[in-house]
Amino acid sequence: MSDLYLGGEPLAEVVRSGFVESRHSGSVVVLDARGEVTAWAGDVLGPVFPRSSNKPMQAAGMLAAGLVATPAELAIISASHRGQPVHIEAVRGVLADVPPAALGCPPDYPLSDDARDAVVRAGELRQPLFMNCSGKHAGMLRTCAANGWPLAGYLDPAHPVQVAIRQAVESLAGEPPAAVGVDGCGAPLLAVSLRGLAAAFLRLVTAEPGTAPRRVADAMRAHPDLVSGTDADGHDTHLMRAFPGLLVKGGAEGVLAAALPGAGAVALKIDDGAMRPRLPVLGAALARLGVSLGRHADMPVSGGGARVGQVRSVW
Repeated sequence: MSDLYLGGEPLAEVVRSGFVESRHSGSVVVLDARGEVTAWAGDVLGPVFPRSSNKPMQAAGMLAAGLVATPAELAIISASHRGQPVHIEAVRGVLADVPPAALGCPPDYPLSDDARDAVVRAGELRQPLFMNCSGKHAGMLRTCAANGWPLAGYLDPAHPVQVAIRQAVESLAGEPPAAVGVDGCGAPLLAVSLRGLAAAFLRLVTAEPGTAPRRVADAMRAHPDLVSGTDADGHDTHLMRAFPGLLVKGGAEGVLAAALPGAGAVALKIDDGAMRPRLPVLGAALARLGVSLGRHADMPVSGGGARVGQVRSVW
């Protein structure tokens, strides 16, 4: 692992009316079922911030630290939820006796258009509870409460809950974080390589049943509706619904990781932070493992209310 991410190679292009309008570069790594690198493009050894793709590892760290949670609760703790009513109810359930005011994530509206519209029509303002990372924060607070750790300062990298999470990330990724930043939700953000991220996802789905990593993977796959959302942009949800056994978790700034037991794992980063090329590139990566996403890898380009092109992988 190097100390600097060097950037990637051309991975996708945007085609409008038969004309290549834009191009996206990035990096992607494919591991086989044994964890060996079978294909890659760009820099897969330099550190990147996986953003919300780190959440399954963070949830495993909470379990290892003593968190007691049901599978549905683990799913929302690992989620970038869309703020639909079922998500807000699930986050409240994780908080239990911890007051919502203890949440350290910033106030926001739900990501789902319908959920946001309902909140606005009801006259409600932005709340930390609606923020897409509130499940993770609720899990951190519940872990603190279970251990008698202070709730105040739980986002400090030196806080016991963050120390436990870092240990889990190091163990699952097989490498020490190269940097510590602040995520969009305010939580500590650990940088690892794409190879380490893919390896972590493979370990999540192949860990022994009942262990913390496997419990997280099983929970997310059993409750995909809680991991993202049922609206059009809930890609993690739709992929895990369509492909039983597949674990998927996207992150901001063009990150996506996935693993399928018996097949392998993938991690990718789009250099300009764009989200639209992720599914086509994921489809091209999984195809190298013999897995076809079919229509789920399709990202249409619209013009005048009709489809006039697509974002397609060139890797």
